[in-house]
Amino acid sequence: MMIKELLFSIENYMQAGGVVMIPILVISLCMWTLIINRLLVLHRLYIKNISRDTAGQLVKANQQPEENYRGINSLLVRQFLAARSHDPVLDSFILDETVVRLVSSLDTHLGAIRVMAGVAPLLGLLGTVIGMMETFDVITIFGTGNAKAMAGGISVALITTQTGLMVSIPGLYMSGFLTKRANNLKYKIAATGMYLNRFL
Repeated sequence: MMIKELLFSIENYMQAGGVVMIPILVISLCMWTLIINRLLVLHRLYIKNISRDTAGQLVKANQQPEENYRGINSLLVRQFLAARSHDPVLDSFILDETVVRLVSSLDTHLGAIRVMAGVAPLLGLLGTVIGMMETFDVITIFGTGNAKAMAGGISVALITTQTGLMVSIPGLYMSGFLTKRANNLKYKIAATGMYLNRFL
């Protein structure tokens, strides 16, 4: 019974917000799908990691890390050893390329998350404009005496603004959080890459 009431209230909320609620909802779903994806990927790169010393010994012995290690250092060693040529000069370039590729992969979807978090309040503002236009249309026809007719336009204006901000604020926070996590991993990769150069 509670679920039915909740769904009914959500449906009423969406209808009260008007047509702009649909793109806001779509953006919210896409944004949170990407956020959850990035959270899982970055979390996996943090856990079950190997130390820098272990990575160096594995490169020196030309040995792949164990399968249960999925952290960022083990991923770097795994990808480097897969492409290694055993020529020290060429291997240095291969290691640098592997580091650059991993660093750039950490920014995947972060730009899209930031854009969607920025677009949501703009769509809310569009809903505000549409709601105010509806209100002014009612005032033009009925004057200010029909409060019930005016309430529809004001409702659209307020609900879309509120929803746009509700989508945007957590999205911007998560974007900053994920960027910070990605930057920490970038530092780890760069430091490990420089350390591994001595074992080539």
